[in-house]
Amino acid sequence: MSETLRVGLVGASGLAGADLLRLLLARDDIEVAYATSAQYAGRAIKQVHPHLAGRTDLRFAPREAPRSDHVDALIVAVPHGAAAADMRYHLKCADRVFDLSADHRLGEGAAYERHYGWTHPDPDLLAERAYGIAERHRDAIATARLVSGAGCIATTAILSLAPLADAGLLRDGAPVIVDAKVGSSAAGAAPSPGSHHPFRAGCIRAYAPVGHRHEAEIRQETGADIHLSAHAVEAVRGILATSHAFVPEGTTSKDVWQAFRACYRDEPFVRFVNERTGLVRLPEPRLTAGTNEFHLGFAFDEARGRLVVIGALDNLMKGTAGAAIQNLNIAFGLPETRGLNIPAVWP
Repeated sequence: MSETLRVGLVGASGLAGADLLRLLLARDDIEVAYATSAQYAGRAIKQVHPHLAGRTDLRFAPREAPRSDHVDALIVAVPHGAAAADMRYHLKCADRVFDLSADHRLGEGAAYERHYGWTHPDPDLLAERAYGIAERHRDAIATARLVSGAGCIATTAILSLAPLADAGLLRDGAPVIVDAKVGSSAAGAAPSPGSHHPFRAGCIRAYAPVGHRHEAEIRQETGADIHLSAHAVEAVRGILATSHAFVPEGTTSKDVWQAFRACYRDEPFVRFVNERTGLVRLPEPRLTAGTNEFHLGFAFDEARGRLVVIGALDNLMKGTAGAAIQNLNIAFGLPETRGLNIPAVWP
């Protein structure tokens, strides 16, 4: 591998592609070899992503670009269901592949039939991939040829709950309720009646009160009886996940703090937000906008054993593109925070 990493992007015209290009083009140790788009092939990237004007003269390449140009890393950001069919081909075009779709998030093919309603075309790859939450699977990410990005709501809930599961602080037999508030960018760049401004503005809409597919990822990673509801809110970026859990009798706030600190004390992108005073006392998604940070806090009713964990992140960054770059850094032995030490914009 040369000092400069050559990175290709497949499906770079969407919202995840916009943030991936923003992050990659700012680095002097990475060369963006190509960025493909079936819809915009031949057009200047700045025409589709105007915030990148002056940053690059690249044009979107056709879908076939990877065939003629082997790269160190390939980031696949195509719609769900479109990545799996081409993944063997992508693995021939790069040393490492990072798939941001849902097509390799679950560990077995049968899970796709249960939760997605379709048959996975290459279930053998599911056993080989690493699940791309660095705080949980750093060692596997370092060596895997295929890294699957996690769902954005799933990432928020898993980082909120997995330390409790690890420490045995989720009461046996008790369900865990995850209530997620989600910004509009999580729905992608393609317009729909639900995303049309006159119909979305001012709304707080329960779009998936039951049956959200990210529920399967959270169960897979925590082993808990997860029940997820998702609401669309009037924000562009951001997820706030409020998880309601019940803990074993005798659990104290100190036990909860110890569980979180044991997992996250050395994590560069996890920040605790649990203040007694001030404007922001618990996680607020606006304070993660544009960053690769996950913010974590909790409230605990010790008398009733009810623990409310609150997690927040930027769905396009720590939930998608930022996590992909973090995983890329790990996979190539680079400082994990390189290109990601970005403060939020406030207000």
